[in-house]
Amino acid sequence: MALGFNTEGRSSGDILPIVKFDAKSGDFIARKRVQGGDGMWENVEEEVALPFKAVFDFANIEVGWLSFSSGAPDFHMVKYGERMPAQPSPEHKQAFRIRIYSKALGLREFSHSSKTLLRSIDALHNQFLADQAANPGKVPVVEVSGLETVKINSPQGELRFKAPKWSIVSWVARPEAMDGAAEAPAPAPAPKPAPAPKPVAADDDEF
Repeated sequence: MALGFNTEGRSSGDILPIVKFDAKSGDFIARKRVQGGDGMWENVEEEVALPFKAVFDFANIEVGWLSFSSGAPDFHMVKYGERMPAQPSPEHKQAFRIRIYSKALGLREFSHSSKTLLRSIDALHNQFLADQAANPGKVPVVEVSGLETVKINSPQGELRFKAPKWSIVSWVARPEAMDGAAEAPAPAPAPKPAPAPKPVAADDDEF
């Protein structure tokens, strides 16, 4: 497969706010660190409403290994096309890491080690490779339109997971923010009712 994952069986980059995906619930979660009035830092998470669009930096996607056994993510990654590093430990799973961006999300890091997600991102990367030559100097806009259920037979019976329904829908000039560093954590805003999440507008102005 294009990304070199075996879905049957060097750390790098700035520390960025992340987007997580729960392969069981199908939720995309945007996380950022904020400083409360007591001076303590905490993680604040917000669900990302579907559908949404974001630029995916496939030209700089990383592949390798990821473990959470120490409580914090331990990445051992190389840029796609370089030799895959050796598995650091049995707890490290094959994974990818990529930067994504939209005005609504800001610049974020998206990574995962679920085999369901590895297969899905691999297919999306194949679409990127097929269309890249026809879009020189541009980056792909990926639309996450919904979710699909993936059924897997296991010794424990049938397991069900969620995978994004996503595809490259357009190509745009590379936003300057794609090459920015991590933003400084923001102070917590004054408490107020949380607004309902809004789908991202379907135009390139969001990039």
